Amino acid sequence: MNTHVLLTPGPLTTSPQTKQAMLTDWGSWDTAFNQLTASVCSDIVQIVNGASTHVCVPLQGSGTFAVEATLGTLVPPTGKVLVPNNGAYCQRIARILRYLGRGVVLLDHRDVEPADPARIDAALSADSSITHVAQVHCETGTGILNPLQDIARVVRRHGRRLIVDAMSSLGAVPIDLSTTPIDAVIAASGKCLEGAPGMGFIVVRRDLIESSPGHSHSLALDLHDQWIYMQKSGQWRFTPPTHVVAALRVALDQFLAEGGTVARGARYRANCHTLTQGMRALGFQLLLPEATQSHIIVTFHAPQHPAYNFDALYRGVREKGFILYPGKLTQIDTFRVGCIGAIDAGVIKQAVTAIKQTMQELGIQP
Repeated sequence: MNTHVLLTPGPLTTSPQTKQAMLTDWGSWDTAFNQLTASVCSDIVQIVNGASTHVCVPLQGSGTFAVEATLGTLVPPTGKVLVPNNGAYCQRIARILRYLGRGVVLLDHRDVEPADPARIDAALSADSSITHVAQVHCETGTGILNPLQDIARVVRRHGRRLIVDAMSSLGAVPIDLSTTPIDAVIAASGKCLEGAPGMGFIVVRRDLIESSPGHSHSLALDLHDQWIYMQKSGQWRFTPPTHVVAALRVALDQFLAEGGTVARGARYRANCHTLTQGMRALGFQLLLPEATQSHIIVTFHAPQHPAYNFDALYRGVREKGFILYPGKLTQIDTFRVGCIGAIDAGVIKQAVTAIKQTMQELGIQP
């Protein structure tokens, strides 16, 4: 059995209980499975405090499937989307929009710069044809956390729609739809809810999903059609990821028992603190300043040493039981270490020791 700890932004290490949940087979049209899906969707809406205004639409596939489905369904063919761009996943949103033939305006920031509400304000003032803003909450290409509440207020003041990619923040960073004006929040099972990968979900304003028929470029990715069908039948349109849904149900039970977003975020912050302190002691430098560093994933500068290369570090650390993540930056040599999953600060300490031992094996001393 693979016992490696995944120090990545998802998939991530799951608990034994979550793994155990995937040993049961489910009928996709069975009443018990339909009830399972309904309970998962209900809990997800509650996590972001959106029950009075929003609904949850689940979708087969990875988080990117859910992002494309959301953009293709909620942004009409005549729409135009502002994308504050400070990383790889913002750029992916822009690429999706171009594939869909939707108008897109990139508002470029530096990789280490959080999205600026004042610049978003100015961009919306300058271009009245922009209909939507697509904002990544936590840009895991670097680990930067963007100021979602301030951005949401700006977008609402301009009367535009806000779509949020909260893929790696939902469940670890508070999002309150009763106080923060967001039209749609996108996330997935294999992130901070600590389920298995394979299911995306969108928490979207009910009135918005109900008013979006005919927008989608795709049958499989049509969220409106998925929502209507599930409302009528209680079932998924096409074969659902039954084991993933069952695992997410058990993962949600653990999430709620732990204390929800506040408690999970606190555990991840403790992981992040332990990681950064330990890596600094080894001589590693963080890419981001503390003020903008999320507790989801941390990006480190690669050591400036002739014996260093990431593949060698990866192999050495993997042999000791841990999976690291390569950097996403094109001009700066970095690598990333995730703080999320069913792990605690004790596991992080072991990972830092594995990195230290590997560096010594490579002939690189702190």
